[in-house]
Amino acid sequence: MIAQLRDNYPIQQLCIVLDCPRSCYYYQPRPSEDEELLVAIEEILMRWPFYGYRRVHKELYRRGWTDVGERVVRRLLRQIEHSCAVRRVKVTTTDSSHPHWRYPNRIKGWKASYPDQVWVADITYIRLGRRFIYLAVILDAFTRAVRGWALSRNIDQALTLDALEMALSNGVPFIFHSDQGAQYTAWEHTERLLALDVKISMSDTGQPTQNGLAERFIRTVKEEHVDYSDYDDFEDAYRQLKQWLEVEYMTERVHSALDYMTPAEFEAMAFAETFPPLFSP
Repeated sequence: MIAQLRDNYPIQQLCIVLDCPRSCYYYQPRPSEDEELLVAIEEILMRWPFYGYRRVHKELYRRGWTDVGERVVRRLLRQIEHSCAVRRVKVTTTDSSHPHWRYPNRIKGWKASYPDQVWVADITYIRLGRRFIYLAVILDAFTRAVRGWALSRNIDQALTLDALEMALSNGVPFIFHSDQGAQYTAWEHTERLLALDVKISMSDTGQPTQNGLAERFIRTVKEEHVDYSDYDDFEDAYRQLKQWLEVEYMTERVHSALDYMTPAEFEAMAFAETFPPLFSP
């Protein structure tokens, strides 16, 4: 009412006549800090749905929320868990419901001791706008060097085969280890390895930690590159991932497990040494 009449009458007079304190009229409600924080957190989760509270807290700090602690972030994440569950898309990259032959785990409790003794492989997803793209990687278990990788809009047999062909263009492993996903158990993939006398090893069903080295590498890719990158399109994602995997990771990033050498440096040193004869674990 006051808003409708204020152009013709003084605000003070209208407040007296309508028995409305001026403080009530001038008060402009604003969202609480929690509500503003919730909006900011949801925006972050929409962009990075796999973020935990630590990364959300860091991203909030980057956006100017410098006085918000991790405890507050954890509380608000619990508060909006029901809404976040809708937005967080769980993408399954391992399909074990297939009729293909499953190979035993040949590297359980075993540690590689020279290059190309064991290769480990895995697949992950990367958000690209409203869709996902898929990254397959093959890692040398001893030198931590990237042997092969491939990026695709689809999680299919071609994805893992492309990564495998890249890896095989530079060498052949004694053991190839992966999970029991359909891409790795399909005959196109296993026959390619068996034709080269490669021993095939797979994690036990429901035991992702048995492929822990590949899992940790995937986490490194996301935490050190994907989480801080913006891709314009698929081609841009390919270019940026190629730069990180083949240049930054291989030749610039020191690795604590490699005595703080880069994988390229450690591998060069390892290949210069005399390695023991091949043996079956």
